[in-house]
Amino acid sequence: MAVVGVDFGTLHSKIGVARHRGIDIIVNEVSNRATPSLVSFGPKQRSIGEAAKTLETSNFRNTVGGLKRLIGRTLNDPEVHEVEKNFHNATFVDVNGTVGFQVNYLGEQRQFSITQLTAMYLGKLRDIAASELKTGVSDIVITVPGWFTDIQRRALLDAAQIAGLNPLRLINDTTAVALGYGITKSDLPEPENPRHVVFVDVGHSSTSCSVVAFSKGRLDVKATAYERNAGGRDIDHALVRHFAEEFKEKYKIDVLSSPKATFRLAAGCEKVKKVLSANAEAPLNVESIMNDIDATSRLTREEYEKLIESVLERIPGPIQQALTESGLLLEQIDTIELVGGGTRIPAVRAKIQSVFEGKVLSTTLNQDEAAARGATFACAMLSPIFRVRDFSMHDISPYPIKFHWEHQPEEPNDETELLVFPKGNIIPSTKALTFYRKQPFEIEVAYADPAGLPGGINPWIAKFTAKNVSPNENGDHSTVRVRTRLNLHGVISFEQAYLEVVEETDEPMQVDAEGAEQQPKKKKVSKKIDVPFVWGSTSLDPSVVEKFKEQEAEMYAADKLVMDTEDRKNALEEYVYDMRGRLDERYVAYVKAQEKETLLKALQDAEDWLYSEEGEDATKSAYVERLDALKKLGDPITGRYKETEQRSAVVSQLRETINRYMSEATSADEKYAHIDDKDRQAVVEKCATIQQWLEDQIARQSERPKDVDPVLTAADVLKRKDEIIYFATPILTRPKPKPPKTETPSGTETPKSGTETPNAQQPPQEGEAPKESQGPSEMDVD
Repeated sequence: MAVVGVDFGTLHSKIGVARHRGIDIIVNEVSNRATPSLVSFGPKQRSIGEAAKTLETSNFRNTVGGLKRLIGRTLNDPEVHEVEKNFHNATFVDVNGTVGFQVNYLGEQRQFSITQLTAMYLGKLRDIAASELKTGVSDIVITVPGWFTDIQRRALLDAAQIAGLNPLRLINDTTAVALGYGITKSDLPEPENPRHVVFVDVGHSSTSCSVVAFSKGRLDVKATAYERNAGGRDIDHALVRHFAEEFKEKYKIDVLSSPKATFRLAAGCEKVKKVLSANAEAPLNVESIMNDIDATSRLTREEYEKLIESVLERIPGPIQQALTESGLLLEQIDTIELVGGGTRIPAVRAKIQSVFEGKVLSTTLNQDEAAARGATFACAMLSPIFRVRDFSMHDISPYPIKFHWEHQPEEPNDETELLVFPKGNIIPSTKALTFYRKQPFEIEVAYADPAGLPGGINPWIAKFTAKNVSPNENGDHSTVRVRTRLNLHGVISFEQAYLEVVEETDEPMQVDAEGAEQQPKKKKVSKKIDVPFVWGSTSLDPSVVEKFKEQEAEMYAADKLVMDTEDRKNALEEYVYDMRGRLDERYVAYVKAQEKETLLKALQDAEDWLYSEEGEDATKSAYVERLDALKKLGDPITGRYKETEQRSAVVSQLRETINRYMSEATSADEKYAHIDDKDRQAVVEKCATIQQWLEDQIARQSERPKDVDPVLTAADVLKRKDEIIYFATPILTRPKPKPPKTETPSGTETPKSGTETPNAQQPPQEGEAPKESQGPSEMDVD
């Protein structure tokens, strides 16, 4: 069973695994520790992650990114239109009420919801982890922004399920960072005097801040705050707009009208941003940006900071809000930890420093990987196969949640709503609500402050319906208790509904001292009777999840077939070119003229077929068949070469084995003295026989030309080596026989000094305290 944590990012994601008594951030198929959060569609297959990144510029109409920003949103969300569309080139469409994209896949127009696209990407991360761990991956913990709502969290859970994953927890990214920080600390204080740490995360698309109290074995999130649209991509976008305006005047080109030109400019701006983090000035050079124009410019750090001023101004806001909501004074803050790539920008650090005047900003955590490490720790804590030091987390809810129900006519004072989980409520937590009802009833769950939610996200969360509720036996209201939970994922669930019934029962009759029976007393007993209920949320219906699972499995199988086919095609092409070149170089002494002529002709035929219309788009089996036919001609040649290369080494190994066992069998060493001479002679004879065979075969092989199959093969030599070992080892490692026991005749044993009696306790000597009898010794039991 694998333990995997994923930092799900807007630009890219990182995967952590628990192994070797620690946490490793693993690399993908091209040895990068971060995998681009992209899904691309082509005429033959899907490309995900690194493969999609290589197609981002050329296949921009069918490449989708920013999955984290769009999941759980609808097409009419104003934030999608005003912000997210600036960072996408694929066509937005509505798919069953959620954001989706229309792409050209396998030569036809297809529509996929953002939940499906996220499932595709999570499946890629699953495969990367499985390849690294050499085992299947199921259990996983995924980071999410703390500002994610119930609908966004449920959409991500659905995506994970479609990808065949079992999310043990969705953990807020700032909480994951805090966990990675605290769980490794051995010097945390007692609970009455906690250490207060502020975590500031400036990522690719947003800025987050959390205030966390640490004490021995636990962390408590005291406050969190977010600026959803202030991150690295907003800085990049400001630079792109600036240079696009400059080039419009300088070169008379409209860069933003061409997605390819925009991609080239964005890549150049990314380099400028990095250079300006350490230098006062940076050049910009974009070759053939559009219309065969090579665009150049320069930017000073002062100009750069003015361009991004609108982004910088939004960074202190969430930090100040989190500090205010935590109720802590600045002097009560012990440490400020910075994470996220954006905190490397001097201007960003200066804005953060302006909030914490007089305090040092710390970067002891890995700024890029801290959240992935924390998520992996969280997965290890929830996994039964890993032992992790006890460490409890108490996260908080970012939004207040209220429950609403219809007014009951017979209850004039009946309230119709209740704030059940206020902002800052501990996660996870369970609450019980009591209702007095004579009939079935419904509860609607929604966010209490819709204006505080991201964009235009629907505040509705869930609907609960209690069934089979009727008046009690007295015709009065029945007491119905409903248990609801804000669970580990940060989503609402309903766990139980029951009637609380009080019944009177007779206590057993008692007899008094005079033998008279007393009247039985009445005893009240409270009973719980389960109430059937149903509830619905924004999660996909199980039938829809299964349908998407089947579609994903079909696409996955099709992708694998395409990749396997391409692999076999490449293997055939590689064999043609490698073998042709080596026939005149490495293999020249090992091939007969006729063999060479036949093989060269076959190689040419294969090459001609490969670049024909038929070979360009053939099946996997066709490439395998062609390659097997070539290897049938080429393997005898390569085999002769390999035998020559290996022969010297294996012959040396056999000689060494013969000499060693021959030496041991004829040794005068005392440790071999107990071995029978006949057996030792058998070892000598076995070594001599095989040595003679070896010399004869070497002589025969030396007379044969290199272009003829060898008579002495490496396999034969190693077989003879094993033959000696298996024959001689049992003889030469035979243990010495134990010396025979000598028994003393009864009654002739020389008595020991004194009057010692077997199994009897001796009297103490003069001045010696009597010894206590000893019982059995104790053993430590794990």
